[in-house]
Amino acid sequence: MEMTSSNKYSYKKLQDFCSTVFVKAGVMKEQADIVAASLVQADLRGVDSHGVVRTAIYLKRVEQKMINPAADIHIEKENESTALIDGGNHFGAVVGDKALKLAMEKAKTTGVGMVGVKNSNHFGTGAYYALEALKQDLGTIIMSNASQTMPPTGGVRPFIGTNPLAVGIPCGAYQPFLLDMATSVVARGKIIVAAQKGESIPQGWAIDKNGKPTTNAEEALEGSVLPLGGTKGYGISMFIDILSGVLTGAGFGKYVHNMYEDWEKPQNVGHFFITFDINKFIDIQEFKNRMDLYISDVKGEPRGEDVDEILIPGEIESRISEQRKKNGIILPLKVENELTEIGLKYGLSLKDALMKKVCKESEGV
Repeated sequence: MEMTSSNKYSYKKLQDFCSTVFVKAGVMKEQADIVAASLVQADLRGVDSHGVVRTAIYLKRVEQKMINPAADIHIEKENESTALIDGGNHFGAVVGDKALKLAMEKAKTTGVGMVGVKNSNHFGTGAYYALEALKQDLGTIIMSNASQTMPPTGGVRPFIGTNPLAVGIPCGAYQPFLLDMATSVVARGKIIVAAQKGESIPQGWAIDKNGKPTTNAEEALEGSVLPLGGTKGYGISMFIDILSGVLTGAGFGKYVHNMYEDWEKPQNVGHFFITFDINKFIDIQEFKNRMDLYISDVKGEPRGEDVDEILIPGEIESRISEQRKKNGIILPLKVENELTEIGLKYGLSLKDALMKKVCKESEGV
């Protein structure tokens, strides 16, 4: 079982720590801030697999010249509502931030902005970008491809990535509708944890290297994680790969390189950003009122046995975020040790990011 630290970290200080690390590794301050914010926001929302745990591999990719933090991110093609960006092999979060801003700008002008990206890297969570667009009351659909982890339906070896899809829709009194999902049944990390514990996994999560269904976690790691919903998840993953990879000129299928295993070639990840101005369809306040009614109706539906509340996509993550902003982020011990070592390398102390313990006696309470 993975051990966690007993320490609690301030998300702002943890973000500052990570940003400073990237700056010392040769990244411009403004861009380092974007990468750090992307990572820490994932931890805040409880998506720890995409949080500061990625700091070490990002740094290693920079050190091995597999990410170019000095790259020229430029627009290769553009018209009023569409654009194609060449990320130049920069950090995925930095390239994604530029693409999102351009897509939002176009949406405000023409009603819709569609921006494709090539020559990028792992860009974090789709929710990071969706939340930025939601601040401006824009709807978003965000996609990215990834390296091979899933087989095509009927196949026996990894061919497509667990290509993520994120959708952000603003609401009024309620939290935004924020769907952020991979196209696999389960994150591969859960299978790794089961293998470490010597536990079996549920039927339907994975196949072994021969394409046979397995409940053995070790066999699953040698095989492939399965698409969400069988042929449906496979189809959605392909669709994302087509828009993010084939259409943009980025890698697709086996031409997207693995961040952890390929040290000869850049990843060449592709992304696709769609933003739209709700006001071009319906007054934004009326839309928010209608969304609130819709969500209220959903939540008012009869509940199953032992179900306390019906939730909407993004609601759990939003609540976790509020809790962690207030109470701090607890890191897995392995991640804490990694960040401590990284800090020592660059003359920084991770302890500076700890939440300050308030002594009530000193405050006269």
